[in-house]
Amino acid sequence: MTTAEPHNGLRHRNMKTCQSDNISSHTGSHETMEEEDLRQWQKYKQRVKVKVLEQFQDQLDEILDRALSESIQSPFHIKSTVNGKTTNKQPSRSQRMDDGKVFMERASLLDELFEISHIRTIYHMFIAVLLIFFFSTLAVDYIDQGRLVLEFDLLSFAFGKLGTVTWSWGVMFVYTLFVPYYTLLLWGSSYHSFPSKLGLSLVTGFILSAIQTSVLGLFPIYMVVHHQLPPASRFIVVLEQIRFLMKTYSFIRETVPIILKNTSKKGESPKFPTFSSYMYFLFCPTLIYRESYPRNSHIRWKYVGVTLGKILGCLFYGYFILVRLCVPVFRPDNNQPFSKRTMVLAVFHSILPGIMLLLLCFFAFLHCWLNLFGELLRFADRMFYKDWWNSTSFANYYRTWNVVVHDWLYYYGYRDFLWLSKRRFRTAAMLSVFIVSAVVHEYALALGFGFFYPVMFCLFAVFGVAFNFTMNDKRQSPVFNVIMWACLFLGQGVQVCLYCQEWYAQIHCPRTGDSFWELLMPRSWSCSYQT
Repeated sequence: MTTAEPHNGLRHRNMKTCQSDNISSHTGSHETMEEEDLRQWQKYKQRVKVKVLEQFQDQLDEILDRALSESIQSPFHIKSTVNGKTTNKQPSRSQRMDDGKVFMERASLLDELFEISHIRTIYHMFIAVLLIFFFSTLAVDYIDQGRLVLEFDLLSFAFGKLGTVTWSWGVMFVYTLFVPYYTLLLWGSSYHSFPSKLGLSLVTGFILSAIQTSVLGLFPIYMVVHHQLPPASRFIVVLEQIRFLMKTYSFIRETVPIILKNTSKKGESPKFPTFSSYMYFLFCPTLIYRESYPRNSHIRWKYVGVTLGKILGCLFYGYFILVRLCVPVFRPDNNQPFSKRTMVLAVFHSILPGIMLLLLCFFAFLHCWLNLFGELLRFADRMFYKDWWNSTSFANYYRTWNVVVHDWLYYYGYRDFLWLSKRRFRTAAMLSVFIVSAVVHEYALALGFGFFYPVMFCLFAVFGVAFNFTMNDKRQSPVFNVIMWACLFLGQGVQVCLYCQEWYAQIHCPRTGDSFWELLMPRSWSCSYQT
């Protein structure tokens, strides 16, 4: 019995050892299983993440492709019916040049992009910045004056003398509504029966041009200069002057060829655009006249209210940008004379407010303002701009930034120039469009600010033309999109800096004479003052 006890104890110990080994191996295998499950879970999360991102990218690509395919769709992409048969044959280049703009029902690109929550978040970020501007202005006013002040004195000054603005606009509108229409109606009803068609056309054109020059040319300039309107009021009158001129030209340009081609039979009155269609054209957000446009079935009044609120928000946004980022810099207590150092520092300081004002003007006018009128008039074609922010060339940027004005310049400037030159001198046609656009921009800024400082003209007609030929549509790399944005940043900084400096120099260093050289010489180059 005694010899068996050691053997039993040894066996008992061996059994304990095996059990402990089994427990430790089971524990190790359990931990290994947990680690494996964790790795599998991480892989599963990664697959779900990739799948969600792919779905989001597909949705975004689908929206952009649909918007871009509609925006670039021209008449030769549309199926046409010939002898009862549908054909997709594309005409030649010369035939495409003769086609006009085709209007179709489509929404603005930002309205479609804002349906995506990720894109809508960027919009929310801008609203948050507006709130920061608002509260910072309150804080500064409370610290400086010991009370909360929200007088918006800059807005009240900029939009002063609205009565004079309204009266001036009314005169231009009444003239544009009646005189061009009935002049063309009188000419069209007598043209085919008049013995001297050329003489009638020349006399009618001369009289209409003289009246047009007086009412839509000289009258707004006189009202702006004589009444010394403030900046925003000046821009309202000048921009409406340009709009009425462009609308009138489009109506005449689109209607005259129809009258010349269509000879009415005896006893029948010639076909002529209705007065209601012309009046609708004066208000709808396009510069290309058509007898009819695609229309929506109803007005979305909620959309109208929200869009109007966005316009007012953009107005106050611009006010805060000027008050918080521009005025304190360009109206200091001790202003230094013009030098290279002050110039460089001021330009780089102006980049942030400059690019914010650029985006603000785009969103307020090209998106909100035009969509507001489009909704009120049930105008269905809302392609007022394209995805200019994705441009890798300045040629594409100029085409997509403002489609409304670009269409007018293309059809009545570039295309008509090629028609007159029998489709030669394409470079000259492009340069002429650039020069006309630069001159009109500089004209609006000169009358709006009240001084001549051709910053916009130099950037547009010199650097804009150079970039248009160097950064053309062949540049597709994302690097060129970065270059385009960098140029926009720098260009906006230069404009904000130089125009703000000149504005305060004109106030503190007024002209001492009326010589031609003194009118052209910027005051900020030589002005040195103390406030």
